[in-house]
Amino acid sequence: MTTLSSGTAATPPGAHLPDHPDFLWRNPEPKKSYDIVIVGGGGHGLATAHYLAKNHGITNVAVLEKGWLAGGNMARNTTLIRSNYLWDESTRIYEHALKLWEGLEEDLDYPILFSQRGVLNLAHSLQDVRDSVRRVEANKLNGIDAEWVGPDEVKKLCPLVNISADIRYPVLGATYQPRAGIAKHDYVAWGFARRADQAGIDIIQNCEVTGFVTDGNRVTGVRTTRGDIATGQVALCAAGHTSTLTDMLGIATPLQSHPLQALVSELLEPVHPTIVMSNAIHVYVSQAHKGELVMGAGVDSYNGYGQRGAFHIIERQMAAAVELFPVFARAHLLRTWGGIVDTCPDASPIVGRTPYDNVYLNGGWGTGGFKATPGLGWCLADTLAHDEPHDYIAPFSLDRFVTGALVDEHGAAAVAH
Repeated sequence: MTTLSSGTAATPPGAHLPDHPDFLWRNPEPKKSYDIVIVGGGGHGLATAHYLAKNHGITNVAVLEKGWLAGGNMARNTTLIRSNYLWDESTRIYEHALKLWEGLEEDLDYPILFSQRGVLNLAHSLQDVRDSVRRVEANKLNGIDAEWVGPDEVKKLCPLVNISADIRYPVLGATYQPRAGIAKHDYVAWGFARRADQAGIDIIQNCEVTGFVTDGNRVTGVRTTRGDIATGQVALCAAGHTSTLTDMLGIATPLQSHPLQALVSELLEPVHPTIVMSNAIHVYVSQAHKGELVMGAGVDSYNGYGQRGAFHIIERQMAAAVELFPVFARAHLLRTWGGIVDTCPDASPIVGRTPYDNVYLNGGWGTGGFKATPGLGWCLADTLAHDEPHDYIAPFSLDRFVTGALVDEHGAAAVAH
């Protein structure tokens, strides 16, 4: 095991990871019909299924996944969880999610390794400082645990950060949310899937949606590689592939999908106590439970559905990380991966009604999808149960791009927008 510090080696960070059972959910054959079909077996689809059963007693539900369960963005993100967004509409849904995260392990009766270690968003210019302080004050008005900290406090919270005054991007301070944290993403997916399966919901893998059966303004069935499935309602939860589904239905959306890359280092001793984000330097870093440094970057500029990206993004990401954390120059890269983020012009999601009476859209989360998982699942389940958008997702309707009621979160949505 590698270490970046001298002294006696501590207990390996991954030594206390819990075991999980061999069997977590069934692999049933799809039935001919369901009350609700959820397209997408990632975090949002599974969370929606769980809360449909738990909160509303609705279990005649199928979750359709074209590959393996949670094999898309749910397995390809950097696990950051926070709620310190700027606008009221955003903080409501993300704070609702964070409060659910805080009790999720007990709710699912499954370990998710939720670690509230706090997040620092660094400011490197006077404009950064103004924007950051504005966001902190807006957060406080919404009851979010946010504060502004100076360079010395940044150093106390994360001793590895370079706060020298003579560097290209000096650290002038940071926003700080103590309740922010990380969770183990695959455990989160497995926990939701296990609970949904126990309730009688069918999770159907290797079942790609190839089209829809329509009758006027309603969708009456879903065409899949495993046969047609009749349904009363449809929820689209396909993340980066959302626009391929809406294209099948003739629904115009302003979504763009981009590859988004991340990487991890080799296993290290515990050296990085919190999460640090920098928009200007364009990198964010945390340390995973096993010990890897997890680093995220910005999106590749081209549109695409490849779960990979260009080398120059990784090169710039590593250069940015070393500038911010000089000691990282001694760490070795272990592996890289890519996800597919679907982004909107205002860096906020699209959740709600479509031109079809019984189809609900959930997409455009960009880099915010994982952190919203339980909150979105709760609200979308409520929406499907009552056939009316929940108050927390109502502002994110598709028609805001016609009315002009945008929720511009480019400043708070982090480095990928």
